[in-house]
Amino acid sequence: MATHVKRAYRYRFCPADVQAAELSRTFGCVRKVYNMALAARTEAWARQERVSYHQTSAMLTAWKKTGELAYLNEVSSVPLQQALRHLQTAFANFFGKRARYPRFKSRKKSRKSAEYTTSAFRFRDGELRLAKMSEPLRIVWSRPLPEGMAPSTVTVSQDSAGRWFVSLLCEDPSVKPLPATGQAVGVDVGLDHLLTLSTGEKISNPRHERRDRTRLAKAQRNLARKARGDGANRRKARLKAAKIHARIADRRRDTLHKLTTRLVRENQTIVIEDLTVRNMVKNRKLAGAISDAAWRELRSMLEYKAQWYGREVIAVDRWFPSSRLCSACNTLRDTMPLNVRTWTCDCGTAHDRDVNAAHNLLAAGLAVTVCGAGVRPQRSTPDGQSATKQKPSRREP
Repeated sequence: MATHVKRAYRYRFCPADVQAAELSRTFGCVRKVYNMALAARTEAWARQERVSYHQTSAMLTAWKKTGELAYLNEVSSVPLQQALRHLQTAFANFFGKRARYPRFKSRKKSRKSAEYTTSAFRFRDGELRLAKMSEPLRIVWSRPLPEGMAPSTVTVSQDSAGRWFVSLLCEDPSVKPLPATGQAVGVDVGLDHLLTLSTGEKISNPRHERRDRTRLAKAQRNLARKARGDGANRRKARLKAAKIHARIADRRRDTLHKLTTRLVRENQTIVIEDLTVRNMVKNRKLAGAISDAAWRELRSMLEYKAQWYGREVIAVDRWFPSSRLCSACNTLRDTMPLNVRTWTCDCGTAHDRDVNAAHNLLAAGLAVTVCGAGVRPQRSTPDGQSATKQKPSRREP
C-alpha cells in the first residue's frame, strides 16, 4: 500500500462578479468542447472508425481558429483539454464494459465544473489564482490543507443550488494504515434501522428527506405553477427547491461519513451485502426511502476508507439468504416476509431478523476470507456477478 494517498479537499468560495462571469463562460466552453468531440467520435463510430484523444485535441485547435468558435480562446485552454481527457476516459470505460456509451452534456441538467492542472493555477501563501483571473478566489478555509503539500489539480464547480465549490487534490501524508485489530463485524442495512451490526447494535435511520418533506413539497408545488422557460420567477422557485435538496444531501453525507469512519476505525474486517440498489429503487413504494438511505454511497465510503486505513471490506453475494438462515443451527426457512421482524427457529433459538442477518453475513464473509475467494464482487465485470457467489441449497432440519 502506498504511503501517501491523493485526497480531495473541498471548500466553498464566494467569487466576485467578474470571476463568476469568467467561470460561467468556462463551464459553457467545457460543455461545448465535450459535446462537439463526442459528436465527432460518435460519427466516426458509425463509420466503424475510432478517434483518439490526440485527434480530438487537434480538432480543438482547428475549432479555435474558426470565426464561429473563436470565443473558445477567451477562456483557459487547460479545462478544455481536460474535458477531452474526461471524454477519453468515458470511452475507455465504455469499451472496457464498465459504463454505458457517453452522453451529451445538458446546459440545464449536467454538472457545471472545470478542471485546472498545475499550469493553469497558482497556489501560494494560502491564495489560489486561476488562469485568466487577476484576483485570488475568496475561499472559506474550513480546514487546513496537509502541511507542506501543494495541490496538483483544482476543480471548480457550481451546484444546482447556486453554491460555488473548489476541490483541491493533493497528497495527504496523514492517511496511513491504522493498527491492526482482531475485530470483525457484519453489517445489515435496512430502512427502519439504517444499520444493524452483528454486535446487536442498531443505528437508527435519520430519514433526512422526511424532515424537510413539507418544505420541499411546498417549494416544488410553487415551482410547478411557474410558466416553463427562463423567466426570473421560475429561476427563483427552482433555486429555492434546489437549496432544500442540497440541505438534505449535506446532512445525509455528513451522517454517512461519521458512520463509515467509526466502522473503519473500530473494525479490521467489515462484511456487507452486495445489494443491487438500481434494481431495488424500481419498487415505487420503497424507492424514496431506499434513495434517502443512500446504501450505495455508504458502501463506496466504506470501501475507499478501508483502502486508506488498511482495513478489509467483504461483500457477500446478494442471493445469500442471510435473513432466512438460522445463525445457530444453519436451518434455512422457505420464506421470510418483510413484515416478520422476529422469529423462532425449530431449534428453539429466538431471532431478531436484522441481528440474525448481520450474524450470518459475518460468518459468510469470514468463510470467504478463509477459503481465499474474492474479497468483494468485481463491479467492473459486465454481468456484475460476484466472486463471492454463494447460493446454498436448502438444508433439511
